[in-house]
Amino acid sequence: MTLWTPDPTFYPSPRDAAEAPAEKRAYVVAFDRQAQKPDAIAVIDTDTGEVVGWTDLPNTGDELHHFGWNACSSALCPYAPHPHVERRYLVVPGIRSSRIHIYDTKDRVSPELVKVIEPEELAKRAGYSRPHTVHCGPEGLYVSALGGANGEEGPGGIAIMDHTSFDVLGRWEVDRGPQYLAYDFWWHINYDVLVSSEWGTPSMLEDGLVGELLLGRKYGHKLHFWDLRKRRHVQEVDLGDQYQMTLELRPAHDPTKLYGFVGVVTSVEDLSASVWLWFRENDRWQVRKVITIPAEPADAADLPPILQPFGAVPPLVTDIDLSVDDQRLYVSCWGTGELKQYDVSDPHKPVELGSVRIGGIVGKKPHPSLDQPLSGGPQMVEVSRDGKRVYFTNSLYGAWDDQFYPEGVGAWLARVDADGFTFDKNFFPHGDDFRGLRPHQVRLQGGDASSDSYCYP
Repeated sequence: MTLWTPDPTFYPSPRDAAEAPAEKRAYVVAFDRQAQKPDAIAVIDTDTGEVVGWTDLPNTGDELHHFGWNACSSALCPYAPHPHVERRYLVVPGIRSSRIHIYDTKDRVSPELVKVIEPEELAKRAGYSRPHTVHCGPEGLYVSALGGANGEEGPGGIAIMDHTSFDVLGRWEVDRGPQYLAYDFWWHINYDVLVSSEWGTPSMLEDGLVGELLLGRKYGHKLHFWDLRKRRHVQEVDLGDQYQMTLELRPAHDPTKLYGFVGVVTSVEDLSASVWLWFRENDRWQVRKVITIPAEPADAADLPPILQPFGAVPPLVTDIDLSVDDQRLYVSCWGTGELKQYDVSDPHKPVELGSVRIGGIVGKKPHPSLDQPLSGGPQMVEVSRDGKRVYFTNSLYGAWDDQFYPEGVGAWLARVDADGFTFDKNFFPHGDDFRGLRPHQVRLQGGDASSDSYCYP
């Protein structure tokens, strides 16, 4: 739908976004691990913590993953402006089915399905499968994919979709260079730079973490830098093959800055997790480890089989999120059940400010509102635009949940107040609230800290 004035949830700068009204709803994708019931989108009232909307998908076995808006603040960017689109549709990929679902959120609490892109179209038009992450760019929708057209191996990459028709236009890459593995991507939009990271091909992931591949250092451990406008690979940076699974990318929101953070799940040398900074120096892209989180010793009897030989719980950093003002970085440690908060006002020297614990492989820490052990741990993290509220869910990926939490991962969504870094005791949808499904990612009404790109400082 075309508007005469720009969508009020499009913000020229990060400062404008941070000053905007608070979100009233959170959209959460949740999936059925057994693939017997449809996955769903749950809508949470952020004031009460109650589930107020619910939409089942039309099929089973999708395993909903990272989703995004059809349009965001990048629509105001000057080189390819689309100021008259609106933030209305959720673009929701199924990582197992390779379907992409389009849901309308306007004038309704429960989103309404308006289109499904079938896997055959994604494979035919772009040569990809297993869509993973959605970002709204100024000239289209970008969707990363883990697999090639056959659905099992690579190369993975990025497909482009039309903003309004949601047709798959084709493969983004003109020259992919040495890039083969894919995962996340984002950009420094004013500098025409795209950054991408690596996890693995579908065959390396869908049945769980493969110990032989991990110890053989076969999962992703590189970053790739691209010319965004020319769609060409420019530089590969290897963190070192001991650093397995370079996942979530969080560039500075200030469009004048050329740095960002990437989380690394584990080191095969000591099971530690880490966060790295990328930056430009001497006309080359560089990376530097700025945060190390050690593994925690544990009795083998308390560990799942996959960890028993090591006698320790790895932090397993599976998500990070950077506040819109670029001052705070949040790091989820899914294995130990810890969410950490860092001051990154100097991105080269993060300072830990606080942490909370909930769940965890060994700890099983309860939420302060519920006196019972919890499984899972902080996983997908989302920060409100004003930086005051931090939301996080507890499920990673079905087969991996089962390996690290074999007694069940449960289902919950928690929120922490950023100031003071304490749990919000009145916000904790969990258990039956999600109707037997596992919640994965959160998107906030009107945008959040990982949904929008800004072109003005």
